[in-house]
Amino acid sequence: MYCRGFRVLVMCGIVGIIGNSENGIEEPMHSLKRLEYRGYDSFGFATNNGFLEKRVGNIGDFDASGLGTASRVFICHTRWSTHGAVTEANAHPHLSCDGEIAIVHNGIIENYQELKKELEEKGHRFRSETDSEVIAHFFEQALSENMSIEEAVPEFMQRTKGTFAALMIRKGEDRIYAMKRDSPLVLGLLENGFMLASDIYAFSDRTNRAVFFGDDEFAVVGVDGYEFFDSRGRRLDKEIQDFEWSRENETKENYEHFMMKEIMEQPEACRRLIKSLQSTQKEKIERLKDMIVGAKNVMFVSGGTSYHASLLGVYLLKQAGINTQSVIASEFQNYAMPDRDTVVIAITQSGETMDVIEALKYVKNRGSRIVSIVNVPYSTIQRMSELSVEVMAGQEVCVAATKSFTNQVTLLLYLASMFGFETDIERMPDEISETIRLNEEKIKKLASELCGRNDIYVIGRGLSYPVAREIALKIKEISYIHAEGMMGGELKHGTIALIEKGTPVISLISNNNYDMLSNTKEVESRGARIITASNSNEADLKIPSNDNGKFGILATVLGQMLAYYMALEKGLPIDRPRNLAKSVTVK
Repeated sequence: MYCRGFRVLVMCGIVGIIGNSENGIEEPMHSLKRLEYRGYDSFGFATNNGFLEKRVGNIGDFDASGLGTASRVFICHTRWSTHGAVTEANAHPHLSCDGEIAIVHNGIIENYQELKKELEEKGHRFRSETDSEVIAHFFEQALSENMSIEEAVPEFMQRTKGTFAALMIRKGEDRIYAMKRDSPLVLGLLENGFMLASDIYAFSDRTNRAVFFGDDEFAVVGVDGYEFFDSRGRRLDKEIQDFEWSRENETKENYEHFMMKEIMEQPEACRRLIKSLQSTQKEKIERLKDMIVGAKNVMFVSGGTSYHASLLGVYLLKQAGINTQSVIASEFQNYAMPDRDTVVIAITQSGETMDVIEALKYVKNRGSRIVSIVNVPYSTIQRMSELSVEVMAGQEVCVAATKSFTNQVTLLLYLASMFGFETDIERMPDEISETIRLNEEKIKKLASELCGRNDIYVIGRGLSYPVAREIALKIKEISYIHAEGMMGGELKHGTIALIEKGTPVISLISNNNYDMLSNTKEVESRGARIITASNSNEADLKIPSNDNGKFGILATVLGQMLAYYMALEKGLPIDRPRNLAKSVTVK
C-alpha cells in the first residue's frame, strides 16, 4: 500500500477464513504467520461478531487465549512499511465509522485522496493515515444509499485506480467479500470451510485445492459455498486447481536463522532441480530451447536478485551462441521494444513481483511470447506465461534470496548446456557443499574484521560481474554496510577515487583472468584491503572448480555466507532486515 500523501509503502499478507462451526483465533493466526515473510511491522484481525485486535510488531508467540474470539468468520492482516509511522491506527483491519464493516487490504489505492475527500464531505471520519481505510467507508456509504455490497463492488472497481487484494466482512453476516486487481489473491477449499489468502502457502498444510482470482474479479464466500463475479457483476465459472507446495511449517531446525539453513539447503535444492530437468520438467526445458531457437529476439525481464541471475543467463547463453539481453523490470517499458518475434523470459522467485507483472502486460500487448522461470508455483506470473519452468528451490523464509538464486542460475546454466556450453552440471551440488566446507571458518574470521567497515567494493568481469552485484546486494540487505558491485574495468572511470588505505575490495577472479588480476593490482596499489575469491591456490577464498560456468554460483555462496556472518557479528535481524519484504507486490 503506497499512500501518496503520507509516503507509506506497504507489502502485506492477508488471510480470511470462514467455517461451518465457530473456532478460536489460533487457526487463522497460524495461517497468517505462514505469510509473515510478506510483512512484520504490525498485525491484526477482526471477526464478524465485532471483535477487533491490532498490534504493533511481529506475530511471534502472540497469545490470543482469553480474548473471547470464537467466530465462524475471521479476516487477518500482517503489514510491512518502509515509510511512515508503524502504529496501531495504521495497522489493519480498518473499520467503517459505525464499525459494521471491517477490511484488510494489500495494494495501492492511487486515487484514495479523491475518494477520501468525497467521503469526508459526506460525514465520514477517518482514523488512520492509510489509503486502505477508504474501502471500509466507501462500502458503508453504499449501504447507506440502499445498495447491497454485491451491487457496490462493481462501482468500487470502476471508481478505484490502482491495485488491491481486499477482504471485507460485515457484522452479523457469515460471509467474506473478496476483490482482486493485480495484487495476488487465492481461495483455498478446506474440509470444513474456505480460506482466502495472499498465496497458497497460507493453507498448503491443510489443502491442495484452490481457485485463483483473475484481475477485476470478486467473490462472495459463505459457509456452504462461493460465487465469483466479474467487474460488472456477472457470474463466472472458475476452475478448481490441484497444487503441490510446501505443506509443513518451515522451521530453523538446529540453525540460528533461516538464512543459514537456506544457504545449507542449496546443494540439495540444486540436486532436486537438476533431477527435475532430466525427468518431470524435461519436456518444459526442451520446449523452452525450441522457443529460443525459433525466436528472432530473446529478452529477460526481472528485478533484484533475479535480475543478477538473468545477467548470468545472458553471459552463459552468449557463450553458447545465443544472443540475449536483460532489462530490469522497473525500466522495461522505457528501454525494451519486444515484438511478435520476441520471446520474453521473466525470472522471479515469488511470481508476484509487481514490476515484472507490469512489464509482462506491456509485453503481451506487443504480441511477444512469455516464458517464466519461477520458484512459487501457481503464482500470477506463472499463470500469465505460455510456458513456465520451476526452479524447485522450495519455500524461502528469509527475506534475502539464497537457494532460489542458486537454482535460477543452475537452470540457466543447464539451458546453456543444451546449446553447447560445456559444463559438468552433475557435480554442482557437491561443489557447493565443498565451497562451504573449505571457506566457512575463513569467512567467519573475515566477517569479524569487516563488519565494522562503512564501505565494501566487489569487482568482477564477464561472468563474475553479475556475481559482484549480487554479493554487494546481500551485504547491503543483511549487514547494512554500503557495498558496491561493479565491473572491474569501470574502476578507473570514477570509483577508484574512493579507494584509500584499508578499503575492502573483494575481487572475483575466475581461472586467473588476466584483466581481473590487473584490476586487482590497480586497487591494491591505492592501498585497498584485497580479498580474492578464486579457483587458484593462492586465493583468500577458494572456489573448488575450474568450470567457468559454475564460478558464478559458487562465488555467490561465499558472498551469502559473508553477509550472514557480518550481520551475525552486528546482532542484526538477519531473516527480517529492516525496510524489506520477501514479495514486492507494489511498484
